[in-house]
Amino acid sequence: MTQMKNFLVIGATGQIGSELTIELRKRYPKGNVVAGYIPGAKPHGELAQSGPSAIVDITNEQQIAEAVSRYSIDTIYNLAALLSAVAEAKPLLAWNIGIGGLFNVLEVAREMNCAVFTPSSIGVFGPDARKDKTPQDSVRNPLTMYGLTKVTGELLSDYYFRRYQVDTRAVRFPGLISYVAPPGGGTTDYAVDIFYSAIRGEKFVSPIAAGTFMDMMYMPDAIQAAIQLMEADPSRLKHRNTFNVTSMSFDPEIIFRQIKKYIPEFEMEYHVDPLRQRIAESWPDSLDDTCARDEWDWNPVYDLDAMTKDMIEKLKIKINHS
Repeated sequence: MTQMKNFLVIGATGQIGSELTIELRKRYPKGNVVAGYIPGAKPHGELAQSGPSAIVDITNEQQIAEAVSRYSIDTIYNLAALLSAVAEAKPLLAWNIGIGGLFNVLEVAREMNCAVFTPSSIGVFGPDARKDKTPQDSVRNPLTMYGLTKVTGELLSDYYFRRYQVDTRAVRFPGLISYVAPPGGGTTDYAVDIFYSAIRGEKFVSPIAAGTFMDMMYMPDAIQAAIQLMEADPSRLKHRNTFNVTSMSFDPEIIFRQIKKYIPEFEMEYHVDPLRQRIAESWPDSLDDTCARDEWDWNPVYDLDAMTKDMIEKLKIKINHS
């Protein structure tokens, strides 16, 4: 911990936000980390009990400003978004949250001197990008509304840094695997669902075809990346919005065989979802994260085997106690 900060996590009850909020409260005084949520998604359990919370609808600029003022916020983690498959079904809502909401956050940050983290995604890349080890600076021509909002978000965040000196930073997350929060409608969610099926003794039906590789990351590494980047020396950052980060790449067959090492009776079959498959095929097979390693010392802890072992152990405990 380098200095005292006050954080607002917008989307604190979501897949990333729920774990990021708890981790920030471990590293900083609990009262300095505010869990922002929308009505109907109120924090509960440890998230509710370990620190303050506030209703913060990202589409309401006044609510954001009030929370920033009330809690003397200087760093905003903006995690509100619709994930890829859901965004295709609700494109206008995806735009209003992803871009209209980001604009609100950036305006508040400009007026109230806050740093802003807004995660981007592997989804910014389309079929024009190199499939293997996609470089940091590549053509971004996505086929989805989700990817379109993420590209626009990267450009808008860069604009606010150059034009108004708002300290904006971001990473391009790959698919995220977690045992804490359930999947939220992303193309890579099969890599979470497959573990639930294995632990429950069910045959897994993969919506993604064999041979379809996508970058993935275990959630503890994703949380570390988000915090580490915001704590990084700004003088070292050549790319702010945004950095490729990754830790592993696999297809359904590889993760299936990895799980079978620990649960030999596990079975899988395929029933490909055309929408998710189309999205997956438009994305890179793997990313080159050299810039993140060079500019702020990014280095993931979990590889495929370490993640699989930990995921099975933790998910067994969770399911057995539910």
